[in-house]
Amino acid sequence: MHKVVLTALAALGVVGILGMTNATTADASSKVNNYINDKNIKPAKITKSVWSGFPKNKYRHGKGKPEGVVIHETANPSSTIYNEIAYMKRNYNNAFVHSFVDGSRIINIANTDYLSWGVGFPGNARFVQFEQVEVHSKSAFAHEVANAAWYTAYLLNKYNLKPNDAAYDGKGTVWSHGSVAKHLGGSSHTDPVGYYSSTGKRYFGQKYTMAAFYQMVKKYYNAMNVKHTKLVSATYKSVNQQAKLSSKYKKYYLYNHVKGANKNAKRQSWSKISPKVGKTYYIDMVAKKTGSTTWYRIKPSKNTTSKTRYWVYSGNLTNIKDVQTEATATSANVDSASASSASDASSSSSSN
Repeated sequence: MHKVVLTALAALGVVGILGMTNATTADASSKVNNYINDKNIKPAKITKSVWSGFPKNKYRHGKGKPEGVVIHETANPSSTIYNEIAYMKRNYNNAFVHSFVDGSRIINIANTDYLSWGVGFPGNARFVQFEQVEVHSKSAFAHEVANAAWYTAYLLNKYNLKPNDAAYDGKGTVWSHGSVAKHLGGSSHTDPVGYYSSTGKRYFGQKYTMAAFYQMVKKYYNAMNVKHTKLVSATYKSVNQQAKLSSKYKKYYLYNHVKGANKNAKRQSWSKISPKVGKTYYIDMVAKKTGSTTWYRIKPSKNTTSKTRYWVYSGNLTNIKDVQTEATATSANVDSASASSASDASSSSSSN
């Protein structure tokens, strides 16, 4: 952390570099991105080193509900990632972020389910934030960009957010500190724009931009969401059952379709069904995946017209009572034929 800058702006709780333009126009071809792709650079794995001393304050929409990711840069050419982390722990009352990235590491130091103090008001209550430490070689910079872009994509994926560059209208999910300052206020910082520009020019003969960085984020995000496995078939049965939510439900996930049996299946937030161990939910359809698991489509009410329906793995439920079983249909075209209501109801309920 740049100690002079941090001290001067302690009241705002902001970090980063000052005084650079926030231009984000994409180059026709980014030499940094091409280098990463040509060298097939693999991002570092996340090191979890969460410190319990950081405050735990909820985002404006609640715990675990950030609205995007802010990318910072420390503005300290002589520090190391461990120096920065140690300094931040000592001075967290002024400012802190969730993670640090350099050319070989991604270190998560604060729980991303809670807000950090890196961009002032109102951004702190909205975004996961991480710092990049300045590096000093062509390879290190390329690796750092890869790590930062992959980590941004990872966070978006984790919190069910889609990539959207906020630089142009201030309404996206991928933010530089400069974009936050421009569109939301809270500070006058523009990082990491200046660092990207000067370092890209020094080692690659071309300024690196946030627009080029965003292209790498999209690349990693899309790779995370490609379905590499062949979808399995399933047998669907309409039923009239009820069950209680198991104490093990947090080990599993809620889905809008049967996982592995529908290409559009995505995780959903448990908050959509107001989860509570022992609470009764109603089942209107059962799916048996070929050679695999049993899934149930649940709704919180007996009301047959309710559109709030989601698919859960059988391990989420207990005390299942079969009140009435109706006709059985196979899954060949379950979302477009006799069992189309499974997709229609679940898609309508998840509108995410």
